[in-house]
Amino acid sequence: MQEGPSTQVTQLLSRWRVGDRAALDELMPLVYGELRRIAQRYLSQERPEHTLQSTALVNEAYLRLVGQDLPQWQNRAHFFAVAAQLMRQILVDHARARQAAKRGGDACKLTLDESVAIHRQRDVDLIELDNALKGLEHLDPQQSRIVELRFFAGLSIEDTSEVLRISPATVKRDWTTARAWLYRAMSGEAPA
Repeated sequence: MQEGPSTQVTQLLSRWRVGDRAALDELMPLVYGELRRIAQRYLSQERPEHTLQSTALVNEAYLRLVGQDLPQWQNRAHFFAVAAQLMRQILVDHARARQAAKRGGDACKLTLDESVAIHRQRDVDLIELDNALKGLEHLDPQQSRIVELRFFAGLSIEDTSEVLRISPATVKRDWTTARAWLYRAMSGEAPA
């Protein structure tokens, strides 16, 4: 029986985890397309004149990934979750640098669609979202991580469940609660 790409990626991640740097060379062609998809998803929600391109975002995330000493990958979903987290941080850093350069003007915007965070479609300042997620993390780290995995990594309920080692029902419940909390926090209402 031939192994699928998901199994192959997980095996290569395991080899990388124990120090086989050649596994990284085999891994990148298998994951590059998905990394580009994640980057394009982020950037498609940015303002049209955004200066960061998906290739540059993927390359920066890749450099940060390979710079880690023997990463402890659990599986393919965990790898993509970490990559998405790195891309989020790169975009936030980019937005902060732009904001600082313009003395507070023209912060990067993302569109949070109905399937993600907030009950109606609206533009959201990426720095504001990052700050709200940090606030949520202080209250409930698991809910913050679920938002990060679902929104930024684009992981399914099942993949999020696998990465966090919790049930899909818990992911769904926490996802709903976290979205409501973020909506209140970002709309200026006092979160409960």
